[in-house]
Amino acid sequence: MEHLTSDTVQRLCENPECRKPATLQCPTCVKLSLDPSFFCDQICFKGFWNFHKLLHVKKEVVNNDGYKYSGPLRPFPYSFKGHRYIPDHIKKPEYAKSGIPKQVSDKYVPVVLDEELELLKDVCKIGRAAQDLGHQAVAVGVTTEEIDRIVHEFIIDNDAYPSPLNFNGFPRSCCTSINETICHGIPDTRPLQDGDILNLDISVFKNDFHADLNETYLVGNFSESSRKLVEVTYDSLMKAIDYCKPGSMYRECGNIISNYTEPLGYSVVRSFCGHGVGSTLHQAPQIPHYAKNKAVGFMKKGHVFTIEPMINQGVWKDQTWKDGWTVTTVDGQRSAQFEHTMVITDDGVEVLTARKENSPPLEFQIKKN
Repeated sequence: MEHLTSDTVQRLCENPECRKPATLQCPTCVKLSLDPSFFCDQICFKGFWNFHKLLHVKKEVVNNDGYKYSGPLRPFPYSFKGHRYIPDHIKKPEYAKSGIPKQVSDKYVPVVLDEELELLKDVCKIGRAAQDLGHQAVAVGVTTEEIDRIVHEFIIDNDAYPSPLNFNGFPRSCCTSINETICHGIPDTRPLQDGDILNLDISVFKNDFHADLNETYLVGNFSESSRKLVEVTYDSLMKAIDYCKPGSMYRECGNIISNYTEPLGYSVVRSFCGHGVGSTLHQAPQIPHYAKNKAVGFMKKGHVFTIEPMINQGVWKDQTWKDGWTVTTVDGQRSAQFEHTMVITDDGVEVLTARKENSPPLEFQIKKN
């Protein structure tokens, strides 16, 4: 709750059974830019909440382009057209020119052999290093295009291809999703701002295999609500990974994630899921992150896949910007995500994109003085 200053006009409590002088302002009304609502104390606020919350219908904001954005984030211009340069000697995925990835079975889960696994581990190491390098660049005033440049140049310097580039026409080499963006944000010239959260999604192709991972970072002086969202999202992923082993059901990952996050007041995005990854960027199995999903199949040795929960502060539904890629929350509240690529072993799971000892610490894990 937010207090009015002493020089503001006196308000009466919104609870019709009270109507005492009120100085406590509803924080949700403030966040949604609604007409102010005031209460005399926390007891009145909580007692009238079931009725008051019905007023929390976000005002639609129509931008000059005619699109109704759900939150304050807006697209910024690109500093260049086309794609970043890829040297001729780098082996490219099938969609690098056409933009069309090959279609694969959504039922058959490929099994990676031991000799193939070493090649996959190599590309995952590049992905991990690119992720950490991008993380090091995150700071107030840095543009997401600059982070994209750093990631791109590192990947091609390691004779690899940035998998997002021209995948179904995606125009950049990584995804940068800020604040209310759930996923697939396109790097542009917007400088990162104090208090932002940023998801950096890295995918790499080399040795005929893809690696896929992402992390969410807290920028500058962040709020406790943002810190908690990012921490809960990270913990939900790790809890799901702990479950993975031969014989485990893919559908159970969604129950684990939802049963942890939803009692804490968060929601789980349903439009996107974890997936198999290997010779193609997206393949079987599909791994939803929400409870009571209908995913089929059991984990077996040699299965390689991602788990990548997207957790929202508000409702789980999403909307897509006019660019056809940027997916945001429908209520303008923030979203966080973490992702790893992993392989099922004889008796458990190995996280191929795991953080290293020299990986920059995640901001929510750093203790404040």
